[in-house]
Amino acid sequence: MLLFSTTLEINKNMTKYAFVSLVIKWNQTSQYEENIIPGIKWNEDYNVRFGDDKLWLDIQEYRKENIVAVRYEKIDSDGVVWDSDYVLNFNDMKMSIRLERSFLETATSIDRGFSTPYFITLLIEKNFLKKDDLLEISDKPFFMDENNIGIVAEAINGNPAYSLPVVYVSKTGREEDPVDVDKLAEHLKGVAHVVVQKSICTNMKLEKMTHDKNEILGSIGVYFPNNALEHKRFFYHKASDLDSELLGKVVPAVIQYCNSRMVEPLYTWQAVNNALLRERLAKKRLEKKSVEEALKAAERQNTEILNSLSEREREIREQAYAEAMNEADKMIEAFDDDEERFKNQIEELMLANEKLQVENQRLKNKLEARTSAPLLFMGDENDFYPGEVKDIVLTVLSDALDGINSESRRADIVRDIIENNDFQKLSAQKSDEIKRLLKDYSGMTPVVRSTLEGLGFVITDDGKHYKVVYFADGRYTLTFSKTPSDWRAGKKCTSETINKVF
Repeated sequence: MLLFSTTLEINKNMTKYAFVSLVIKWNQTSQYEENIIPGIKWNEDYNVRFGDDKLWLDIQEYRKENIVAVRYEKIDSDGVVWDSDYVLNFNDMKMSIRLERSFLETATSIDRGFSTPYFITLLIEKNFLKKDDLLEISDKPFFMDENNIGIVAEAINGNPAYSLPVVYVSKTGREEDPVDVDKLAEHLKGVAHVVVQKSICTNMKLEKMTHDKNEILGSIGVYFPNNALEHKRFFYHKASDLDSELLGKVVPAVIQYCNSRMVEPLYTWQAVNNALLRERLAKKRLEKKSVEEALKAAERQNTEILNSLSEREREIREQAYAEAMNEADKMIEAFDDDEERFKNQIEELMLANEKLQVENQRLKNKLEARTSAPLLFMGDENDFYPGEVKDIVLTVLSDALDGINSESRRADIVRDIIENNDFQKLSAQKSDEIKRLLKDYSGMTPVVRSTLEGLGFVITDDGKHYKVVYFADGRYTLTFSKTPSDWRAGKKCTSETINKVF
């Protein structure tokens, strides 16, 4: 199961020695003692393995393509297999970093948690990462103000100059960050640039530059380098404090994009090892061919010599020749064994992806196993208040019953769902409250304001009107007049509010 994948451009000051030294430092300074391989003493050999069957670090150099590949593997006591791969192509100065997790048949639990590799932090600290156009690859957020607003504008307008996604975090209406931006940047180091709005004062300028496509009121936009992918927008719903659920949505969206990107040839551990095995196999075949040709030549020469020798000399010669041929046969058998071993290893590597796909399906079935399966799954919309999404779905089903043949299978199924899901009619109750509150609306009185705010509306002054936004989500914006002159104003406000949010 691929958990993490990214490819980063590396500065020229990275050498093979520095690369392997950093990998060894990454392991030896791990905060988890059980991850450290004891007794590593590296003598600058670029084809070496440390550790045992349960915990090992393997370094392979593919000189033909100027590549060094490293795999670290750990098998937990519960059967979980962790693989961390670092492949650096010194011709292109690009590094692929991949983290995979698989399971032995003895695996007993599945931990769905994930954190980005600490190795990227070491690369940042050592200044080994090349800038992505104007932005540094960083584990810290970048703050947008009037002077660098173009960075976000270009991304929003679909003209990205970066190889990594840009995650734009807008300020809330209270000039606060909707999420812990330091934690967001830490989670997305090496896979995205986290750009944070410094002040809502830049909203108007950004709106003009992007034709009102920018995020506001704490919403977060994820803009991908590939224009074929539509950007993702995540809304801030908390009335106060940081929104941890929002953080939990943004990070997987970016990681999923990075994991779905095609990896170039020879940028995976399996591909490098496959190439090395093929190279060794070809070398063994040449050596075998050379030995076989030498044997044929020796056989011809031996026949010619035997014809010129006495009987005693011929016996001695034949015995020596037989012993030599026996040794040669053993050498050819060894070549055959090596060839068969290399071919088997190559086949195993070629089947690795297929095995992972089968394993992923098995794990997916394991994760989704339930004693009773839900009829529907939640999408990207969260509850604005407890039970909101469920209540609205049940309300829609309830309203639809009026138009369904009461004696039909369809009606029986809809009624069964409504009756077995504790339908509390919350949205109907809130609609009734709005009707009582706004039926005679003549202005934003203290009672009207406090009641609306209690229902989740954010109210701001907008010139001749009030802007009323449901749970600070810009999709649900209403306009209330400050001094309504039309006697139908209350009815209009009531209808628009209920239709918009309930």
